[in-house]
Amino acid sequence: MPSHLSPADADAAGHLRAQLNDLAGQPPATALQRLIAAGADRLPLPGHGATLARWRALAAVGARDLSLAKLFEGHTDALAILHEAGASRPDDASAWGTWCAEPPDARLRLDLTDAGGFVLNGRKAWCSGARSVSHAVVSCWNLDGEPMLAAVALRQPGVRMTDDGWQAVGMRDSASFDVQFDNVAAVPLGGPNFYVRRAGFWHGGAGVAACWFGAATALADALSVALHARSAAQPDPHRLAGLGEAAVALQGAAAVMRETAAAIDRAPGDDAMAAALSVRLCVEAAANVTLGAVGRALGPGPMCKDAAMARRFADLPVFMRQSHAERDLEALGRRLAETMEQPWTL
Repeated sequence: MPSHLSPADADAAGHLRAQLNDLAGQPPATALQRLIAAGADRLPLPGHGATLARWRALAAVGARDLSLAKLFEGHTDALAILHEAGASRPDDASAWGTWCAEPPDARLRLDLTDAGGFVLNGRKAWCSGARSVSHAVVSCWNLDGEPMLAAVALRQPGVRMTDDGWQAVGMRDSASFDVQFDNVAAVPLGGPNFYVRRAGFWHGGAGVAACWFGAATALADALSVALHARSAAQPDPHRLAGLGEAAVALQGAAAVMRETAAAIDRAPGDDAMAAALSVRLCVEAAANVTLGAVGRALGPGPMCKDAAMARRFADLPVFMRQSHAERDLEALGRRLAETMEQPWTL
């Protein structure tokens, strides 16, 4: 174990699983608060020697509940951003969102006040956990048209939670809404372009895929359990084939995640764009294979009669659309063509 890691860092996933076992049936917002109170949100920072432990923790939450994972990943990503910006968390009980989607019709403006402070104005879309978190890291734009990040306390005048922005059945419990800001005091984080130029931008982008991966493994686990329960009878060859198909896909994604986490820890300051895109795309592909294989093997029963499995089948495709699909494939291909890298070399 590297000397700067505590035992809690090394077994972040184990600590989280122990806490998650006590949260069965809790709404995601309540579960997030309880995880924070238990200190289970203090994950190893990406690029600090235990990136894989961080991703295992995120996967553990994703395997339990994807709406909770959405809130938990946003909270822990915000804490990592605050650390990179040299900013402090107001208190250990604060719950954070990371709201950095940039649709053209919903952009925040960071204005300078006469007193030399800063305020946010405008509408922010895709705000996960809007009504349950106390603070957020938000993307915004200064008066020179430069992209910025800011930290904002949400329980102050001028913040209005809307009922707009979410009609999907999948990920419904993430409670993602649009939020209106009117002269709301905020603190800039870093300077212009800090969000995308910092090394941790792509580390965090890869970490999101750990949540998808966790949910996909839970689907494969359910199929494995179903086969084990019928072990006394002749195993269904189609179910066995489905398990094999899911296993191959998930093994490949897991290998890429392990390799990438180690590479990030070896060189945390390097540009990790290609590596992060590869992780996200590999996990997305493996999760889609698993959704299909498990769905065909088990039939409609789990989607209709098992509440947790029904949520997983509905939530995972929606959450994975945080990926940019062919745009990410094009970006990865362009980077590889420019650098002449050959990541497929043994």
